[in-house]
Amino acid sequence: MDKDQLQENIAKRVAQELKDGQLVNLGIGLPTKVPTYIPEGVSVMLHSENGFVGLGPTPETVDPTIVNAGGQPVSIMPGGCFFDSAASFGIIRGGHLDVTVLGALQVDQEGSIANYMIPGKLVPGMGGAMDLLTGAKKVIVAMEHTAKGEPKILKRCTLPLTAKSQVDMIVTEMAVIEVTSGGLLLTEIGEGFTLEEVLSATEADLIVSESLRTCLQ
Repeated sequence: MDKDQLQENIAKRVAQELKDGQLVNLGIGLPTKVPTYIPEGVSVMLHSENGFVGLGPTPETVDPTIVNAGGQPVSIMPGGCFFDSAASFGIIRGGHLDVTVLGALQVDQEGSIANYMIPGKLVPGMGGAMDLLTGAKKVIVAMEHTAKGEPKILKRCTLPLTAKSQVDMIVTEMAVIEVTSGGLLLTEIGEGFTLEEVLSATEADLIVSESLRTCLQ
């Protein structure tokens, strides 16, 4: 499985978590692939912290003033609107976002997340990540399970935290994991992987669900 297919599989599974009528914020990178796979009959409104609600796909004629938080050109769907950063972060901090989907460098078994910097490397900034993690009703982390063969789901994050104990769900190419008060609950295994492979690629302790199933993207 190449990297593009791997990320598509993650995006497909995340899309299944979205419900009709929700207001959803998507982080840069992998999360921006999610709208392609939203199930038929489900309509969500996409929010971008740089001042848009109602983001649509990349248009044929690009308007350089309409971009998502990652700087990628997008369109605005009928009913969408523009506003300043103060209003945008008011939406986030006011608890009006139903879901945010973010990438991560590390997540730990308490639901803490590190996703904005590696010490010693140039960092563009965390953007709206801290606000999104604490303001959204549901936080989904969409990421690859490992980085250069090393686990990204840890007992404790070793990189600087973006937020503590805010993640609700982790979706990787290998697994779907829910963050519960009792720990990390493994509910699904990615198609083509075994339980042993998931456990081996995860440093954190996993509770294996009694109804564990294969995740078919």
